[in-house]
Amino acid sequence: MVNQLEKLRQVGELMMAHGLELIQGLLVVIIGLMTVRWLVGALRKFLGRFIPNRKWTATFTSVAAVVLVVVVVVAASVQAGLPIRPILRVLVVGVLVATGAIVLCRPLLPDLPFRVGNTIKVGDVLGKVDGITFLNTRIRTFDGKTIFIPNQKVFDNIVSNYHFTPTRRIKINLGIRYDSDLIRAKQIMEELMIEDPRVELTPRAVVYVLSLTKDCVQLGARCWVPNLKYWVTKCDLLEKIKLTFDREGIRIAHAQFDIYHHGEGDAPDLGSSEAEEWS
Repeated sequence: MVNQLEKLRQVGELMMAHGLELIQGLLVVIIGLMTVRWLVGALRKFLGRFIPNRKWTATFTSVAAVVLVVVVVVAASVQAGLPIRPILRVLVVGVLVATGAIVLCRPLLPDLPFRVGNTIKVGDVLGKVDGITFLNTRIRTFDGKTIFIPNQKVFDNIVSNYHFTPTRRIKINLGIRYDSDLIRAKQIMEELMIEDPRVELTPRAVVYVLSLTKDCVQLGARCWVPNLKYWVTKCDLLEKIKLTFDREGIRIAHAQFDIYHHGEGDAPDLGSSEAEEWS
């Protein structure tokens, strides 16, 4: 009991003598780590624009994070009045070891084929990546659900990343009736795509005759747009094509069925069994 009281007294004296420095050092650590987190995120986005290899981007940002954390620890130690030299020696050794481990081991680790903000499809799950941890990936679907997928499932599954490339091709297939003006229909579709400012100039927007079916002439429009504008642009083009076709008198084909009606005296000449079934 006496020993415990003595220890409490010593702690109290320590807090009286260095309490302010310790609080200031703790504040430096908290604010510094929050700043490091923001700087590392900004650096990752900046490097992602210029370095296509995402593993090297992750390596650079990891090394920068280690160095920044060391700077925060040194600043907090100075603020708390701790001896700097022994702490600095330990931190320098730690930085060298951590940097070597990151540079050597990081390229060997598997890399997820997407990043936060990408629209992806994993199995039957389609949505936007909200967050990535060491254990799972958080996806927000377009109907408002949040789904957590274990990263091991991601590695073992087929992943479609709709933002891996800067542009994406819009494909619009529709059929027009045989009595419609084919040349004018192709001109309308091509003009609407070229006039849209979201459509890329190269590769050039084109319209093909895909096939001649028994019901229609099948047309296919193709153009490239920025990934972030893909869905809205496609919907707008579909609406414009429909409205313009209506004004120009070009009719979109639909499935047709020919029905023949026979009167009482017009029954076909069938065999006996077939005649009974017909009657």
